[in-house]
Amino acid sequence: MISIQKKILILTTVVLFIMSVIWIGLTIYNHQTQQQYNKILQRYLSINEVTSASQHVITDLNNYMLMPSAKNLDSLNQSKEEIQTAKRGVYALRNVENNFTLTNYLNLIDSLIETSNRLLLFYSEKDTEASVKEFSEAMRISSYISEMSLTLIDTDLKSYDRFYRGIIEQSGEVMKLGIWLLLLITFLLLLVTYRMSLSITKPVFKLTQAANELSKGRFDLQINVGTNDEIAFLARTFDRMRININNLILEIKQKAQLERELQQNKLLLQESQFRSLQSQINPHFLFNTLNTLSKKAYLEGSEETSDLLVNVAGLLRYNLKRIDRSVTLVEEVEVLRKYMDIQKARFTDRLLFFMEVDESCLHVKIPALTLQPIIENAVIHAIEPQPDGGVIWIRIIDGNEQIRIEIEDNGVGMAEDTIKQILEEKFIQTEGHSTGIGFSNVVKRLRFFYDYVNVIDIVSKEGHGTKVIINIPRKSEKAC
Repeated sequence: MISIQKKILILTTVVLFIMSVIWIGLTIYNHQTQQQYNKILQRYLSINEVTSASQHVITDLNNYMLMPSAKNLDSLNQSKEEIQTAKRGVYALRNVENNFTLTNYLNLIDSLIETSNRLLLFYSEKDTEASVKEFSEAMRISSYISEMSLTLIDTDLKSYDRFYRGIIEQSGEVMKLGIWLLLLITFLLLLVTYRMSLSITKPVFKLTQAANELSKGRFDLQINVGTNDEIAFLARTFDRMRININNLILEIKQKAQLERELQQNKLLLQESQFRSLQSQINPHFLFNTLNTLSKKAYLEGSEETSDLLVNVAGLLRYNLKRIDRSVTLVEEVEVLRKYMDIQKARFTDRLLFFMEVDESCLHVKIPALTLQPIIENAVIHAIEPQPDGGVIWIRIIDGNEQIRIEIEDNGVGMAEDTIKQILEEKFIQTEGHSTGIGFSNVVKRLRFFYDYVNVIDIVSKEGHGTKVIINIPRKSEKAC
């Protein structure tokens, strides 16, 4: 991970390096130019030094002739040494353009020195006329040296004119190059700074947007940051927090939904129990009374009446003890037979009942009072309204992966709206003489018990009967 601090340090280092390279380059160029200027200036100074030294020699000769003392003689000898030194410095100035002129210039220096020596010799011999003549010659030579110095300087000026112009043009180009480099570096620095600031502000803006969306309850928006710094780490941490909050909210919603369903089913069971109690006046008293009547009928020889009372008592006992429990399919089938015996006694030949049961399926668990309310619905709506009665079929079939229960009648059928209301678990008012466990109640209890929405289906068409299909998953099987 490249930190923001590291990025800034790298940018600063690169800028300092580039500025240092430019500064060193300009410094070297200025140093070289200064050396060239110093070299040219040294040529002029060397030539001027010869002129000055020759004039010193003339001055010292004049002083010595006026006052021949040891001090003036030493001063004269020193002046001659100076001109000799200046002569050696002029040797280095030789080039193709001034070769002839410089040779004459050097010869003039030698002539001045020789003339000075002859003057001293004549003066020591007291030859005043010869001394004056040599002094005049020395002055003439000194004048030639001054003129020749000006000629050499003028020649050098002409020779180095192009060089001067080149330096001036080069300085101008260097200045232009410096300005362009400054503009280029400024542009690159602004570009890099902009991109670096963008790499910081853009992820921060994304985080701000994500936080704003998160505050609005949108936990499904993923946060993507393409950088590899502290902000990217912060973004990944923020995204993990979003995911955790989203998962927590989903978990809370699921728990709340489950609690609502549990509460609804609890209320449903309480409602079923209440309706069952409402339909009975002191159920235990009625149960005991039915048993007494059954025994009395049996003792009086009315066996059919006794059996009917036994079936009613058994149905009542089943309703009292099993309303909130799961039972095996064999128990449901047994109570269903008792209920149908009661209905046959009521409808006699108007009701035909056929049952096809696969005995291997009867050990499966099922909510209590599941089949009887469906059969009761068929009796009330399919058999009772028809003068000629009707037929009810019940089939329990082993479908390998599922156990299939079919309850079919040949009654008047159901309207599509009624089927929709039942499957959507909407309450439908039951008839007054039913047991009180409504069809929608059965659908809700089955779905809750098996946690399977398609556990029940209704196939019906008005005027062509109704078929109720219950598909019990094999995974719900339990030993009795």
